[in-house]
Amino acid sequence: MPNSAQQLQSIYLEGFELETFERFPNIFGLTKGNCIALVHPTPDGLRLIGQPGWRMGELQGVLVVRAGKRVFQAKTELVEATPDRLAELEEFRRKLEELLQPRA
Repeated sequence: MPNSAQQLQSIYLEGFELETFERFPNIFGLTKGNCIALVHPTPDGLRLIGQPGWRMGELQGVLVVRAGKRVFQAKTELVEATPDRLAELEEFRRKLEELLQPRA
């Protein structure tokens, strides 16, 4: 069974940063580059909340389609989902999911 503290240490050693939220004391933000994912500790280790997204100030922009275009949206703010941004997000998601997998 994964230990949340050990998972956080492994994630940190891979260059991710940990962010806490005063309003949500049981949720952590994991950031790297321009990407962010929200996680929470469970008896089975850290678990993702939703999908990783694009960091937009203090908010997480989620990938959506608006007017036929892929964009990251946080409230009313939109950021174009360029190929470079999508590649950065995919690498972030892939690495984070790998680090959250239970280890034998």
